[in-house]
Amino acid sequence: MSDDDSQQNFILGFVMALIALVILFVVGIVIWHKGHNPAAAAAAAAAAAQASAAPPVAVIVPAQQGNGTAAPRVAEVTETVTVVIPDGASIRVTDGVVNFYFATGSADLAPGAAEALATVIKGVESGRKAVISGFHDTTGDAAINEQLAKKRAEMVRDVLVGLGVPAAKVDLQKPAVTAGTGNNAEARRVEVKLVD
Repeated sequence: MSDDDSQQNFILGFVMALIALVILFVVGIVIWHKGHNPAAAAAAAAAAAQASAAPPVAVIVPAQQGNGTAAPRVAEVTETVTVVIPDGASIRVTDGVVNFYFATGSADLAPGAAEALATVIKGVESGRKAVISGFHDTTGDAAINEQLAKKRAEMVRDVLVGLGVPAAKVDLQKPAVTAGTGNNAEARRVEVKLVD
């Protein structure tokens, strides 16, 4: 019975996080379009916070322009960038490969995923295809780990498609060996490669 409850809680948490991500993406678009009106941007952010009971998955931070108004910051990642949060989830972009690292037993994206997702979206918009592969660590039950790796890869795919990436431009591929390399934290990842 507790397995069913934890599974339902996981699904509910996943759905809420996905809803929060979509809401924050829409708010980001509104902020970007409003651009030079900080009051409207603050109101849109407050509305998104009220609309979502789940913690934010991505945060859009306005940057100050020379005239004192706020405009959204668009980041193009050209070097290795790492965002780490306490529970072990993080994101790393290296040489055009985006790695989403996950906490033990979780398929939730780390906060700060928006910039890494933007990198993938920009690559797809330039005519490339996103190939997504899920990996797991070697602790615990191998079958459960493999299912979790698949859920993590599907989560990244679903978020990309939810953000407007055409499903035909996203390819979910199971790697020949799903056990990731490196230590356990490095092994629990979803790898997104942009290919021609």
